[in-house]
Amino acid sequence: QVQLVESGGGLVQPGGSLTLSCVASGFSISRYYMRWYRQAPGKEREMVAGISFTRITDYVDSVKGRFTISRDNGKNTVYLQMNSLTPEDTAVYYCSGSWSATYWGQGTQVTVSS
Repeated sequence: QVQLVESGGGLVQPGGSLTLSCVASGFSISRYYMRWYRQAPGKEREMVAGISFTRITDYVDSVKGRFTISRDNGKNTVYLQMNSLTPEDTAVYYCSGSWSATYWGQGTQVTVSS
């Protein structure tokens, strides 16, 4: 059974940090382009960060310099390190993998609030 399972979300104060993890099962991520998306209430889903199988990364402008995407193919896991969080980062964060097919996780809630 193919699955992407995100974890690591939660409540954090402005200026704080969180690291999200996305563990894949049922397939190997090694050739997949992996992305993190987010969707805030009342807004469209947007791509936050992506990483190719050659580890080339891409970020939406609003998170450049604050977020870092990485992958560990041996652990079949993708990470999103998020620093200097602001309330505007509050959203449900989703992991996605694309190559021969596209898979999505169920999402993890990140809330940035004092």
